[in-house]
Amino acid sequence: MKSIYPSSSRTSLLPPLLSSGALKWIALITMLIDHIGAVILEKGVIAAYNLQLPTAASYETSLLVSQIDSILRKIGRISFPIFCFLLVEGFFHTSSKKKYAARLFFFALLTEIPFDLAFRGSFLETSYQNVLFTLLFGFFTIWAVDRCRQKHPLLAVLPAALGILAGYFFHADNDWKGIVLILLLYLFYYYPLEKTIAGCLALLWEPFACLAFLPINLYNQQKGKSLKYFFYLFYPLHLLVLFLIRYYLFGI
Repeated sequence: MKSIYPSSSRTSLLPPLLSSGALKWIALITMLIDHIGAVILEKGVIAAYNLQLPTAASYETSLLVSQIDSILRKIGRISFPIFCFLLVEGFFHTSSKKKYAARLFFFALLTEIPFDLAFRGSFLETSYQNVLFTLLFGFFTIWAVDRCRQKHPLLAVLPAALGILAGYFFHADNDWKGIVLILLLYLFYYYPLEKTIAGCLALLWEPFACLAFLPINLYNQQKGKSLKYFFYLFYPLHLLVLFLIRYYLFGI
């Protein structure tokens, strides 16, 4: 059977300077910045002021915090596209897709309670799930698409549509829009210019997220230092720590 993938090596739009490990650090740090804004500033300082709690800051301080929060959240938009890009890289390079998916599922479950505490203010809330579920659905979607493309390209339309619908109905973080981005990063895997354009078009709902394609296009196709489980564990642990800080400072 003729391969559906190009035989030529991949090219890059920018100098190949960053390993996947470096990209993970960029995604992790920008995610932390984003969540400091969301969990501590928005759901702590600003929420305490809006609810007129005894722990509330003054109007002037709350207004300043709101402006700072806007900057932090814009910086944080960079993280999700990088995580999606690394997911697709993992799909093409993992030695076991089943183990990769199982790992995503395990840490998605592990993260759900810290996620709900940090973002929903409850121990377990089922109306909105953490982003690892989006990545998991995206992984299953491109896996199914890949299998179908091997038989006939048109067959890939069905699993792609089903994956997007799953993202829409499941209500995980970035929902169906995240699935669309993952699909585009997979489909244009060997075409950096088209991938960048398609990815930015898919991110028009979060235009600052397009900045993620600067480090993505600096990728040198090297793994770098492996801290695989650290990055998985950081997600639930940092959410739990941020929640505890907010609860200590504001009681919410």
